[in-house]
Amino acid sequence: MNRLFHLAVGLLVAGTAVAAEPPKGSVSGSPAFLASNCANCHGTDGRASDAIPALAGVEKDYFIQAMKEYKGGAREATIMHQLSKGYTDDEIVVLAEYFSNLKP
Repeated sequence: MNRLFHLAVGLLVAGTAVAAEPPKGSVSGSPAFLASNCANCHGTDGRASDAIPALAGVEKDYFIQAMKEYKGGAREATIMHQLSKGYTDDEIVVLAEYFSNLKP
């Protein structure tokens, strides 16, 4: 009984450890989940105030280029340098597609 219990617990723990890790090369989270951090400044659904650029309807290629420039320090910003480094290139593409499909 004791051996069976330990075996069951071991298999359960091992299974959850594998399930918790996303597959290599995959984008973790839904586009809306990835964009949730953007809403803090750029507004819900990419609709921002006048002081901060809106992201809804932004051109996909422009968004990708801007994020790469923020990430590399080539574009001036207050906080986007740090935020952009938190996204992989694949996640940036997902965000670009998400925001480009939103109505401004």
